[in-house]
Amino acid sequence: MTCTEFLALLDELIDDAVTPQTRTQLQEHLKGCEHCEVTLSTTRKTIDIYRSHEVYELPTSVRERLHAAIMARCKNGC
Repeated sequence: MTCTEFLALLDELIDDAVTPQTRTQLQEHLKGCEHCEVTLSTTRKTIDIYRSHEVYELPTSVRERLHAAIMARCKNGC
């Protein structure tokens, strides 16, 4: 299985909507692919955060840098 094939099945994997055979193939791919393992983990964590409705306050320095980057991009014609 390639990373592209893994990513195409990521939603189904997370929703537990894959066949046992496909799940085995996905798990085998994950054993040898750190990139896809991180992608799966990050996606699951993102979903968990979204579902929990927790609000995370950005540190002031990060918020200011993000705002400055957005404004600079918009001045250059979004």
